[in-house]
Amino acid sequence: MATPLEIIKKKRAEAINRITSKGYLSTKRVHVGMATCEIAAGSKDVMEVFQEAIKKGLTDVYLSQKGCAGRCNLEPTVEVIEEGKIPVKYGKVTREMAQQIVERHLKKGEIIKEWLIR
Repeated sequence: MATPLEIIKKKRAEAINRITSKGYLSTKRVHVGMATCEIAAGSKDVMEVFQEAIKKGLTDVYLSQKGCAGRCNLEPTVEVIEEGKIPVKYGKVTREMAQQIVERHLKKGEIIKEWLIR
């Protein structure tokens, strides 16, 4: 039979595992606009690109969805937040653009200036 301390250590290890596996401690966060209007503009396809990249091994990225930003003319939107840097918002993101955001921004650190929302 396990001691109370062993039980606590096991529960702690399980909790840490859950937190890290979901990406909560990642230094990069990607928020895809998924309000109804953004979904109509194609944000589900954009979200799928990031989900696929994570499944294929993209690490240190926490992916989530965000609600309406009130910028319907710029949808779908993607926000990239990196630890210690100013957040970056991309507008009118297509599936192909999302793939470039993964390759160029998330993997290589290159901000794609021509797609930024200013």
